[in-house]
Amino acid sequence: MAEKSCIKRLQKEYRALCKEPVSHVVARPSPNDILEWHYVLEGSEGTPFAGGYYYGKIKFPSEYPYKPPGISMTTPNGRFMTQKKICLSMSDCKFFRLLVEENHFLSLTTDFMFDLTFLFAVHPESWNPMWSVSSILTGLLSFMMDNSPTTGSVNTTVAEKQRLAKASLAFNCKNATFRKLFPEYVEKYNQQLLSEKLAAEQVSPEPSQVENSSLMLERVPKSVGNDVKRVDAVQDRRKAKEESFPTWMMFLLVSIFGIVMALPLLQL
Repeated sequence: MAEKSCIKRLQKEYRALCKEPVSHVVARPSPNDILEWHYVLEGSEGTPFAGGYYYGKIKFPSEYPYKPPGISMTTPNGRFMTQKKICLSMSDCKFFRLLVEENHFLSLTTDFMFDLTFLFAVHPESWNPMWSVSSILTGLLSFMMDNSPTTGSVNTTVAEKQRLAKASLAFNCKNATFRKLFPEYVEKYNQQLLSEKLAAEQVSPEPSQVENSSLMLERVPKSVGNDVKRVDAVQDRRKAKEESFPTWMMFLLVSIFGIVMALPLLQL
C-alpha cells in the first residue's frame, strides 16, 4: 500500500501537469492505481521520431519520491526495447544537461553534478527526490533522441525509426488502456484514417461509379445492335415485297391463258 506522502506527491505532480502541460509529454495516472502512470512521448520534428507517439508506463514504489520509479515503453520505437525497464545510464551528468536544454532546471549540488553517474532504476542511491514525473519524462524524451547506448536500448536505422514512427499511433490504438486514457490520440488517429480515405477516393473513382460506367458500356453495344437488326429487318421486308410476284397477277394470267386455250374449242 502506498504511503500518504507518496500519494500526496503524485497527486500534486498530476495537478501540476494538468495546470502547466509539458511540450511533447503527456502523463496520466491509472484510474485504479495511483502508483501506475501511463505516458505518451511525441517525437520531435527534425528527428527520425517525428510524427511518432510513444506509449509507455511508469511504476512508482510506495516509497516514492525517496525511491525511483521504473519506466518501460510499449510502442515499438527503434531506440528502446519494448516491455523492458529502461535504464538511463548517463555519465558526466548528461541527464542534467539534457534537462537544462529542455528548460527543466533541477536543484542539484555541485558534487552531485560532477561526481555521480546517474544510474536510473539500477542504482537507487543516485536517485534525487527532487526529480518529478515531468522532468523524468522530459529527460527520457531527450535521451531517446540521443544515440548513447544503455541497458534496454537497441540500434536501428533511421529508416526503421521513421517507419515505426509512422505506424506508432495505429499500434497504440489497438491497446484498450491507451484508448481509455488518451482519447485525444484516438480521435487524432480517426482523423488520419478519414483523411487517407478521402485522399484515396479523390485519386480513384468509387466502385459504384466504375460499375455504372461498365454497365453503360455494356448497354451501348446492345442498343446499337438492336437498332441495326431493326433496320435490316425493314430492308428485308422491302426487298421481299419488291422481289415477290403478286398472287392476283398470277391468277389473272392463268385465267387469260385458259380463255385463250378454250377459244378454238368454242368455235367448233
